[in-house]
Amino acid sequence: MTAIEQTEAARPRGTRLPRRARRNQLLGAAQEVFVAQGYHAAAMDDIAERAGVSKPVLYQHFPGKLDLYLALLDQHCESLIQSVRNALASTTDNKQRVRATMDAYFAYVEDDGGAFRLVFESDLTNEPAVRERVDKVTNECAEAICDVIAEDTGLSRAESMLLASGLGGLAQVVARSWLHSDRSVPRDQAVQLLTSLAWRGIAGFPLHGNEHGHH
Repeated sequence: MTAIEQTEAARPRGTRLPRRARRNQLLGAAQEVFVAQGYHAAAMDDIAERAGVSKPVLYQHFPGKLDLYLALLDQHCESLIQSVRNALASTTDNKQRVRATMDAYFAYVEDDGGAFRLVFESDLTNEPAVRERVDKVTNECAEAICDVIAEDTGLSRAESMLLASGLGGLAQVVARSWLHSDRSVPRDQAVQLLTSLAWRGIAGFPLHGNEHGHH
């Protein structure tokens, strides 16, 4: 059962959903349609039908298709940023931090709804509002990683940001490759491989105030 069917099944027919619950239901339907068809091929008719509402009800909540898409992007961009921040805050052991961060990206692409496709594989990246949100995810994840690198190594902010962008990009691209290869390697093993690769690189930079670089 999809989340939408569960919502429908859980309430008596003919009752009105509270506004927030209706909005979430419409976003769920829109996500299914956008992930399956892409932005350009998706129609508001399809989304209304998937949600089991009339088009006027859909338009009451979202004036147009782009509004729906941007609302979904806001939700799913924020969830990755939060996951990466949580991963970095989960331990002070730097190797475990690298692992937790890599795993955050893998968990994100593995999430059932396929929402990561809207963020990283959108067919609407020439739309400035979409590009702005995608760039924000990349930048804010890199900023969070950069804070840890700068604090621990004493490298400049600009140098730390380059390394952080490298780690974030590595995690995102490899996690997507892994998913598209039908998870040919178990997730834990894939995360471990990537952690080893990234850690051997990042551990080469001495810790702040420790010339020997012991981590």
